[in-house]
This record gives sequence, C-alpha cells and structure tokens, in this order.
Amino acid sequence: MSVNATDEWAAEACTLPTVEQPLRRAEFDDLFAHDVVGVRPTSPRELTLELRPVPEVAARAADLAVRETGCCSFFTFALTMTEGRVELAISTAPAHEAVLVALQARAEERVGAGT
Repeated sequence: MSVNATDEWAAEACTLPTVEQPLRRAEFDDLFAHDVVGVRPTSPRELTLELRPVPEVAARAADLAVRETGCCSFFTFALTMTEGRVELAISTAPAHEAVLVALQARAEERVGAGT
C-alpha cells in the first residue's frame, strides 16, 4: 500500500483486511477533525496529539489505539491525562518512520476540520 498523506498511510505490515482499511482511516480522520486540537512531533519516530480534555474523547482515542495495535503492531500508543490535558503519543520503529510522517500530515490537514 502506498504511503502518502492524502490517500493511504497504512503500511504493508498492516494486517487489517483491505476492505476495512477505509473505515479505520475514516475513524482516525474523525478523531483528527473533531477531537485533536494540536499535533506535535516529539522525535522522528514519535508524534503527540493533543486531544480535547473530555472523558468521551479519551475513551474513544483509547479504543481506537487498542484496535489499531491489533493490526499495526509497529505502532505504540500512550494516552496521558494530566493537569487538564489529554495527549495521545504515537511512536514507531525506524522501519516505519514514513508511516508516522504520513499519519502526522493527515492529522495536520484535518485538525479542526469538523468544527
């Protein structure tokens, strides 16, 4: 599968059935558009998404992260809630940096698009 910000960002290592991949992308796009308020790369292999500090948003992000690790085991997710902030850190191994770059670009394109 190709890796670019506008169409596909799933890596060939993703085991999610092809027919389900557009649905998962749509779930991420919805999270980016409605619940992400900031995108911050913290290293070449880590990206932090600042989420709206709402319990339902944290729960939705956690659910999506758990399901994503089931098919894309090269991702690691860490959900942090502190001082009224909710952040989702996404990291990957060096072999999948391009996937993270594409995910970052997709998130940046869509932040606030749903408001």
